Amino acid sequence: MGRISLPFTVVAVCWVLSWHRALASDTTSIGKASNVKWSSINFKTIIDWEPKPTNYTYTVEVAGEGSDWKRKCIYTTATECDVTDLLENVKDKYTARIISEVQDAEDFTEEAPYTDSPPFSPYQQTIIGKPVIDGYNFSKDHTKLTVIIKDPLTPYRFSNGNFKSIRDIFNNDLTYTVLYRRSSSTGKKQETSNSNEIVIKVDRGESYCFYVQATIPSRSQNRVSQVSDEKCTTASENELDITVLVAVIISVVLIIVIVIALSVMLCKRKRAKQGKESNDVL
Repeated sequence: MGRISLPFTVVAVCWVLSWHRALASDTTSIGKASNVKWSSINFKTIIDWEPKPTNYTYTVEVAGEGSDWKRKCIYTTATECDVTDLLENVKDKYTARIISEVQDAEDFTEEAPYTDSPPFSPYQQTIIGKPVIDGYNFSKDHTKLTVIIKDPLTPYRFSNGNFKSIRDIFNNDLTYTVLYRRSSSTGKKQETSNSNEIVIKVDRGESYCFYVQATIPSRSQNRVSQVSDEKCTTASENELDITVLVAVIISVVLIIVIVIALSVMLCKRKRAKQGKESNDVL
């Protein structure tokens, strides 16, 4: 019995060793990430790549020129990873590393294959999203139109929990341009300022349509933002004058009606009082 079981034990051990080698050998065939790209709008940054993994997973590492490697999206089967929270030092230049690895392959001793991304600087490369036109108003003489712009928000917060806007990050390295036209015309004019309130000269009695675009002057690429939605003034000066005139007329008519009603009421009371006094005399 001992002579028969020995060869079987040896065979079993050899089979197990062969299986482990096959597993280790199989892990060497895992694919490397390719087409690694950064996508970033208003500092919310996602990195994506190809292909979809089959018998392995991905782990993302990110490092800046002034920071060590940090891991994110560990052992993921997805092909994208939100790394916004690792890039809060927006003026640093970062590299992402997409590592292909088998999570449970303990016998895999070789270095896991990886692909590095192109360098990425959030301050220089994030796309600025649509500014928002928060409101507008005309001057009293209707010769100036003030456009009020709301800064897009970023994912980053102050210590009090409030979100930072792009103005909080770019400061004076952020300008806005208002592009405007008469509502009856297609010809555009523009006015640029590093303020969030831009005053433009307009003609009395005209309605205007306008939209806003942000610019980062220090950049050589991705300098301008997406354009805001277009807004148009709701009434021209003449229309406003007519509205005021109608309101005045209505007010006058109401006053006249009230005066007449009070007069009639007083007359009725007076007559009623006189009739009562006559009856009392009789």
